[in-house]
Amino acid sequence: MSTSEKPAESETAPPGGFREVKDVNGRIYRVGETDRQIMGRSRRWMVFLPWVAMMAISSSEYAFSSAEETLSGAHGWHGAHIFWLLGVWIFFQAAVAFPVGELRERGTLSARNAMLIGACGTVLGYLALAYAPNVWVAYLGFGLFGGCGAGAVYATCVNMVGKWYPERKGGKTGFVNGGFAYGSVPFIFLFKNYMDVGNLGGILTAVGFGLAITVALVGFFFVDPPKNWWPPHVDPLRAAADDPRIRRSLLKNPPAVKQYKPSEAIRTPVLPLMWFCLLCTAGINIFGIAFQVPFGDEMGFAGGIVALAMSLKAIINGTGRGVIGWISDRYGRRQTLVIVCIVLGGAQYAVYFSGSIGNMPLFLLASMVSGFGGGAIFPLFAAMTADFFGENNNASNYGMVYSSKLVSGLVGSGLGAVVVAAWGYGGAFILAGTIGLATAFLAMLLRQPGRDLRTTSQESLALSA
Repeated sequence: MSTSEKPAESETAPPGGFREVKDVNGRIYRVGETDRQIMGRSRRWMVFLPWVAMMAISSSEYAFSSAEETLSGAHGWHGAHIFWLLGVWIFFQAAVAFPVGELRERGTLSARNAMLIGACGTVLGYLALAYAPNVWVAYLGFGLFGGCGAGAVYATCVNMVGKWYPERKGGKTGFVNGGFAYGSVPFIFLFKNYMDVGNLGGILTAVGFGLAITVALVGFFFVDPPKNWWPPHVDPLRAAADDPRIRRSLLKNPPAVKQYKPSEAIRTPVLPLMWFCLLCTAGINIFGIAFQVPFGDEMGFAGGIVALAMSLKAIINGTGRGVIGWISDRYGRRQTLVIVCIVLGGAQYAVYFSGSIGNMPLFLLASMVSGFGGGAIFPLFAAMTADFFGENNNASNYGMVYSSKLVSGLVGSGLGAVVVAAWGYGGAFILAGTIGLATAFLAMLLRQPGRDLRTTSQESLALSA
């Protein structure tokens, strides 16, 4: 971008009005309107409210394996069904990301209605686990309805925060995304230590209705910014903002050269590569969620220790998402992703080694490191999708990337059970670790589409001005 261009913030606009400016690539920015003019309150609410909703839906995935023994005892379901139930839930949770994103971007589905759908799916999922007369009803209620409901909430929340913080989305996206993990911690202990065959129905019903009410209530206050909206205090042409964090973030992660439609994004080689990288890393994360508890049990660790390990994994998984988002703002999304893949892969070796020798402190540490790596990938890909393809269609574009979880959920949970049965935990964890390390090499190939060296040089000069 030319440094001679007039800064957007030096132009005037009528009170409550807006103007559109273009950068050197022809990308349009809508500036002049503040967050309070648009929705009557600070945009910080669009970080806090999605964060609460993400915590509410997290228990269905991260606490599910803690309820494995009780569900099997209460319903007589075979152990393999438990893992496939989680895999089906993850399949539909990812499956709805793209269609919900498309409906959201077209204006057919409002954020509030998407959250209401999510609330209904949440309560239906828990009721199915509590009262399903057979496992196939559980697949329908928990796997299909529960998964779709959680997916509608996830897709709405993750993309909402990126739209309101286009200039520094990494840390904010990571914070919101983190709720999807550590929000499950109370339920891990509840399901593992206090739920039994006698009280299963009552606990799951209460939890389901409580979480559904929470999701519906916070979703009522959701508001989308206008298309192309950019905060008025940050000059989109030169980013000559007073805040050095914003300048550094835009230098390391420059805005997309244009607003890519899904049909355009899918034709770039970058999006399919992102899809495959997320497939591999998410599969490793889901494998750890599904099998760390039974692995710990088989290694002879006490139930309380296993629950603690899983809770620590969820806490670090969630808090790590916010931390990694902040780090990626400072040092670049792609560079951070490469390091995370290495950490995630190496942690799988450590989890198996520590468990096999019965070293409890090392097992807890390895579990936390694994949780950090497994959680960090999601906000990185969410923010990277907006960086590469723009914010206007991010719900749809990230929905395509996130759809890789359709496969990774079944691979990590369902197929993971097959690998464990055939090769044992050692073979399964070593395979997972190797896949993580291989993905780090693939991540090095990710580049922002449409950006050449000349454009990058011009923008670097403008951003440093």
